[in-house]
Amino acid sequence: MYRNASGSRPDDVDLFEVLRGLYAQKWLILFVTTIFIVIAAVYVFFAKPVYEVKLFVIPPTASGIANFNYGRTEGSGLEPYTVKDVYDVFLRSLQAESLRSDFFEAYYLPALAEGRRNKAREKLYDDFSDDVFVSQKSKQSPDLYVLTVRNTDPATAVAWARTYAEKAKDVATLELIKNVIDEAAVRARNLRQQINTVRESGQKTRENLIIQLKEALRVAEAVGLEKPPIIGGALSAELTASMSGQLVYMRGAQALRAEIHNLEQRKSDDPFLESLRGLQERYAFYKGLDVVPKDVSVYRVDGSIEQPSSPVKPRVSLLLALGLLVGFIVGVACALARYFYRKRLVIAG
Repeated sequence: MYRNASGSRPDDVDLFEVLRGLYAQKWLILFVTTIFIVIAAVYVFFAKPVYEVKLFVIPPTASGIANFNYGRTEGSGLEPYTVKDVYDVFLRSLQAESLRSDFFEAYYLPALAEGRRNKAREKLYDDFSDDVFVSQKSKQSPDLYVLTVRNTDPATAVAWARTYAEKAKDVATLELIKNVIDEAAVRARNLRQQINTVRESGQKTRENLIIQLKEALRVAEAVGLEKPPIIGGALSAELTASMSGQLVYMRGAQALRAEIHNLEQRKSDDPFLESLRGLQERYAFYKGLDVVPKDVSVYRVDGSIEQPSSPVKPRVSLLLALGLLVGFIVGVACALARYFYRKRLVIAG
């Protein structure tokens, strides 16, 4: 190597000379850039558009869950459901893997083209997870969740979003209704046991009363007292009050026989058990308790679900801009390579 008079080497890079060389090859740069733009445009033209639908869900209203709490009063021993309790069950259903798997089998796979179904099942499920997913809107709105569905057909995307949410609702509603019915059945079973206990107690009380009356009858017959004595004044009131205690025989043998006969012939003690009627009413209520799914709600849709008019993929403007940028960079790289190649040929010559 040698240095010229200006102190620079022949193979030093002169920026202005390079820029002139690039300008001289502007048509090459333009040609390469155009090729990449055309490639991007062809991809956009032939790529299937993907449409996206977002369904926003929020908790139900207090009136919407009212039928879940029918009969769950403070004195029932059953804790009422809150809006949060019901909504949490729905969110678990919405994000459950079982629901995703069922939807994948029933809707996603049948909608695929024959060629795509031949792919590995794990890869298809990964694609499904990218097309149908649930996420929380933001930490500032912890109760607002978003169901996102993507599909090449906008109408199908809308239908899938609605179907997926409805299936989650059905699962959650049936789970809650089952809990309500099961808890009511347990409550009814407990009440039934209380009813049986009250009846057994009433029967035992009647049997004991018959024994007491028979003893009093024997005493009345022994003293020859067929009818109660007629006593006036204050003593009559005291005697009447004592006839239910130790002086039961004072009622007279005739009355005692009639009462014993009546007690022995009694077929049921139910009308004489004060607490029984209330227990029977509560038992009948819980035994027949039912919740109609259409009368309750476990979530609400925030806003409306509209069919999208423009796809989210491919992003036409982004792809064309990317094609322009990459094409320009590659064009400049080709022009630089050509410039330095020619320069070296000149130096070598």
